[in-house]
Amino acid sequence: MADILEEIVAWKRRELEQRRKAIPSRTLYEAVERMMDADAGRRSMSRALAKSATGIIAEFKRKSPSKGWIREEGRAEEIPASYARHGASALSILTDEKFFGGSPDFIRTTRPLVETPILRKDFIIDEYQLFEARLIGADAVLLIAADLRQDECRTLIHTAHEIGLEVLLELHDEAELDYADLDAEMLGVNNRHLGTFITDVAQSFCLAARLPQDRVLVSESGISSLETILRLRQAGFRGFLIGEHFMRAEDPGKALEQLIAGIETATF
Repeated sequence: MADILEEIVAWKRRELEQRRKAIPSRTLYEAVERMMDADAGRRSMSRALAKSATGIIAEFKRKSPSKGWIREEGRAEEIPASYARHGASALSILTDEKFFGGSPDFIRTTRPLVETPILRKDFIIDEYQLFEARLIGADAVLLIAADLRQDECRTLIHTAHEIGLEVLLELHDEAELDYADLDAEMLGVNNRHLGTFITDVAQSFCLAARLPQDRVLVSESGISSLETILRLRQAGFRGFLIGEHFMRAEDPGKALEQLIAGIETATF
């Protein structure tokens, strides 16, 4: 598959122009400010993962650029809430529509149904998207090193923290290790190359020892077996982002419950 990361980011820039026309930045920022004034408290994804014995970040992912529809009929009012009931430490919800079949409305729908921390997973390149994430009810956002210069990433992390969002900063290879020095609560290793979509969990093991151990480490993509999760935990990871494995199951929540039961049996 051809490298499509640049295509996705280019589309995000066009999408942002349209969103700003629909809701001007000032209107969005003022809405978030009012929301923050009324907030009683925030959910911490990093603390939830650090305290969890299992650390599963269950992902609501209906589509993939490389595989097409995974679960086109998947409903945001059902699957994420089922994940929460069956023991997910955190939820990841795709909000990109064109490439992943997601929507910001999926977080709006899920938020009143769960107390579990929610990660907005998207290709975030502008602070406007951070304010969107806060307004729709996300507790954390994904930032992807491959999409951003270090100075851009640093600024977005700072803005996210100012408005009460945590950051999962995603790396892929050794060339991006300098980003690990930035002030993100969570550092992720994406085992799937964002250009070719080739997946290899060995990426997490290769980078584990070179990542700061004072952060919550997350392994993302290509994880489906209990054995892999146990090995990743031994390597220092405390979060395991799993989407397709659950979304292809007849009952995603039950599939999550079964995996968690296996982890608990193996570790206690």
